[in-house]
Amino acid sequence: MSRTALYAGSFDPVTNGHLDVVRGACRLCDKLVIAVGTHPGKAPLFSLEDRLAMLTETCAPVAAAEKVKLETITFNDLVVTAAKRAGATLLIRGLRDASDFDYEMQMAGMNGALAPEVQTVFLPSSPATRPITATLVRQIAGMGGDVAAFVPAAVAKRLAAKFPRR
Repeated sequence: MSRTALYAGSFDPVTNGHLDVVRGACRLCDKLVIAVGTHPGKAPLFSLEDRLAMLTETCAPVAAAEKVKLETITFNDLVVTAAKRAGATLLIRGLRDASDFDYEMQMAGMNGALAPEVQTVFLPSSPATRPITATLVRQIAGMGGDVAAFVPAAVAKRLAAKFPRR
């Protein structure tokens, strides 16, 4: 039986924490759909095209090593609607800490009520990636800090182009 999982986020930018979740997700499915959510009220640092390119560049080798098919998509509606469109029965969510857990449990409950056929699966972050957030990465890069320990090399290059060193 083929199993499709969907991992949704803004991925602005892709971090080592995201890759950590992708590695775990690839152990659970035959096909992983990474879905970039778009929100008309938000102004991301990277364009949608750049985020999709970063995801493909950094996540495709991880998926290939696990023999998992990888697809990247965008969505601007409910994540469970995107999951159903993609044929996913698993919704992957990463957990860094207790505050993530509380929020994600609420979301899982609502998503379960909206689409009981889509099961939420929580993947805990590895200790090395636990403190990493895309927001902190953007802030550090924007202030001239070195983010090489927090993002894949290709993403660090894109951030350096956005924020030349002071």
